[in-house]
This record gives sequence, C-alpha cells and structure tokens, in this order.
Amino acid sequence: MRPVEAGSRRRIVFWRHGRTDWNAAGRFQGQTDIPLNKEGHRQAVQAARRLASLGPSAIVSSDLARTRSTAEALASVTGLPVAIDPDLRETNAGQWQGHTFDAIRTMDPHGLHLWEEGDVHTAAGGAETRLDVAARFHRGVDRALGAVPADGTLVVVSHGGAIRVGLAHLLGLPHTLWGALSGLSNCSWSILEERRPAADGTLRWRLGEHNAGTLPAPVAVVEG
Repeated sequence: MRPVEAGSRRRIVFWRHGRTDWNAAGRFQGQTDIPLNKEGHRQAVQAARRLASLGPSAIVSSDLARTRSTAEALASVTGLPVAIDPDLRETNAGQWQGHTFDAIRTMDPHGLHLWEEGDVHTAAGGAETRLDVAARFHRGVDRALGAVPADGTLVVVSHGGAIRVGLAHLLGLPHTLWGALSGLSNCSWSILEERRPAADGTLRWRLGEHNAGTLPAPVAVVEG
C-alpha cells in the first residue's frame, strides 16, 4: 500500500452483506450471484443507520448483487456514491458452489478437511485459495483508500470469507493464525484503525472491532 504522512488516521469498516436464501440453507455461495432475501434487506437498512453515524467518507462494494444491495442501503442514508470493485468478491469455490457443507464433505472430504483446518494453499472446489482471495482483496482496498482523506472512514462491503482473509492479510498475521479470526455474521462489520506507518512508510493496521452488529450508546452518569 502507498505510504501516508505520520499522524494521519484512517479507518476501514468491513461490512458483510445481509442474509440470502443460500445463507439460510447453509449453501456455499462463493461467487454465485444470489440476491438478498427479505430478511437481508431488513438487516441492511437497520445496519446502515448505525454505520452512517460513523461518518463514512467513501463506500466500495463487491460487484455481486447481495453486496451491492447492502451498500445501496448505506448510500441512501449518507448520500455517498457506491464504487464497485470485482476484486472484493467472495472466494470462487468452483465445484463446491451451491452445495451444503454436508454435501461437499461427501464430494471432496479431503479438500474440505484441509479448507476447514485453515490451509491457505487449498483451492476451494478447485478454484481459489485463501492466498488468492487475500491478494486481490488487498488490491481492491488499496485502490479504494486512494479516495479517502487522511482522517476519513472507508466502508468496504464484501463477503464473510473474503473479509476474514482480507483482515488477516492486512493485519500481517502469520498464515497459521488466519483461522484465529471468526467469520462475520450477516450485516455485521469489523473495523481496522490505521497505526503509525512502518519504518519504510507502508501502512499498518490494528483491529478495533470484530464481528460487531451494534454501536455503543453513551452511559448515563448519575451524580451523587
């Protein structure tokens, strides 16, 4: 990523799309273009009202329908345009897409075992590895950050698996620790906060929130 001046602080909000019928059925969606269902639209509208309070500077979304619809809920509240970037798509899961995990376990028990153990070199359904997804996700985030001011907030609307490996990659976690991060629930978010740049000027991040679905309310202070 490009260097920034010392003292500047940006945030990235990684927001997972709302619920779909395939989520409800436990199917591996991957890059299959499944729309939000009624509950997913409700979740997006509700979460958008909360996220708008963070004062986002820019919104970028995967090009799949479920993320675009989620992003548009925030755009309608904030008035911001939604940039589209296919690099923010979910993992291409090849032959696994559309199947439940029980069915995949029958089809490809060894491959699914490696995937569930967090192996970053295993290609889901013969298509993409977690390393592939993390690299393109990072490129998409980097491009979007170019339009965000030094103290601004970027909202990245993406998918559970892509966000999880993207976070791990941006945080610089060793591959063996990528599985330590949980996936995001539908319409929940995680927030990265910019740290002071490294000695070579490149960006560094810290995890401020993970898999959050609400924002804190002020605590009433009673005197006496």
